[in-house]
Amino acid sequence: MAFPVSEDKIMDAETALGMRLPDPLRNRLKIQNGGEVSASDDNWLLYPVHDASDKKRLSRTANDIVTETKNARKWRGFPPGAVAIAANGSGDLLILQPGSDNVFLWEHDKGATCPILVEWVEQSRG
Repeated sequence: MAFPVSEDKIMDAETALGMRLPDPLRNRLKIQNGGEVSASDDNWLLYPVHDASDKKRLSRTANDIVTETKNARKWRGFPPGAVAIAANGSGDLLILQPGSDNVFLWEHDKGATCPILVEWVEQSRG
């Protein structure tokens, strides 16, 4: 279950990442810090912003955007300076690239990226 996060925690993540997150993502995180988004007929788990304000939020944000980006930057073919924002469970990632507010699909097996449209409204697990 996703939960809201404060502006200061988003700003802390942006500082650690060296990049301002696009407004649609920032707005989504403020309302629902994590959860699912839809893009290219696939469901993606959105990485939350780290929130240590209580034990429950700390445990729910263990796979935060900063940690997951640091891990992704170690992978062969991951674009330099990119930020990982979501995963589909099969190794592909949704990413942000420096200088662009667009979201890109990064295919881990090809090392290829392409722009992708994201539905920022959380998808139900119906």
